[in-house]
Amino acid sequence: MKRRDELVVGVTVFMALVVVVAGTLWLSQADLARGATKHSARFRTVGGLGVGDPVVLRGVRVGRVSEIRLGERNWVEAEVQIYGDVALPADPAIVAASASLFGEWQAGIISLAQAPDDPNVRRALDEAQAEGDDLWPGATLPDIGQLTAQAGRIATDIASVSSRIQQAFDSTAVTQLQRSIGDFGRVADQIASFTEQQTTVLRGVGERLGQGSEILTDAAISLQSSLARVDSATNQGELARILENTQVASEQVAEATRGFNELVGAARENQQSLVRVIQAADSVMTRIQNRAGTIGLLVGDSTLYVETTLAVQQLRSLLADIQANPRKYFKFSVF
Repeated sequence: MKRRDELVVGVTVFMALVVVVAGTLWLSQADLARGATKHSARFRTVGGLGVGDPVVLRGVRVGRVSEIRLGERNWVEAEVQIYGDVALPADPAIVAASASLFGEWQAGIISLAQAPDDPNVRRALDEAQAEGDDLWPGATLPDIGQLTAQAGRIATDIASVSSRIQQAFDSTAVTQLQRSIGDFGRVADQIASFTEQQTTVLRGVGERLGQGSEILTDAAISLQSSLARVDSATNQGELARILENTQVASEQVAEATRGFNELVGAARENQQSLVRVIQAADSVMTRIQNRAGTIGLLVGDSTLYVETTLAVQQLRSLLADIQANPRKYFKFSVF
């Protein structure tokens, strides 16, 4: 009986050992029937990746991490065990990442041509590949804890900025902002009104310049007519009559001079009235100098002066052309 109990206990312990070994092999997913290959990858840091963590290819487990050790020049080397019949991609690389929210990690095999767009991952893979050797390049993605901490810092910064904005834009600041906007609107209305007034003034100046151009044209026509009359007068003996008329005009000028002297005498008798007239004229000139009124605006605006100067230059050019080419404008006939 005692020997039978010992036999039962021995069989039970043996079965327990078989179950433990089988469970260990099943949990590690070791494939004893197939030959496994080992490869090493180079990382700057492996994060939470540890020995025994799964190695996956396109989401399917194809091996496990067998060893993690420190390499030269501050690199970390991770050795992975891959099942023998797994077809690896061209230019393989490993990206270590968090597999769940419970701290589990895994190593994913990818192709360098299909690396993630994350600049940090690409930079880590490029640096690891630049070291050469036969080691696969590796990179590590941040885990959930790091992302959560970063999100917490961002949320704290946003809350701080929101608090500062709320403190800056209180009711007084809003009132002042509304008042500033209203003042800006009034200034814009004043600018628009001033622009409209200046447009009206410029339009009047343009009309006056047009009238001045017409007057200059009439003067040129009159000058041409006068020269034509002079030409005809030299041919028909009217020049003598013109001289006689000039003498008569001189006598009339003398009479006008005597009349002017009489007018001066009358002005002396009305000196007070003339003083008042001069004072009124001085007031008008003062307003013109201060650019008050329509005449003051015309005198203060340089546009009319510039246009008049251009017109005088054109008239001088016309007179110079007449002197240089008189036959172009007049016909002289001596016989």
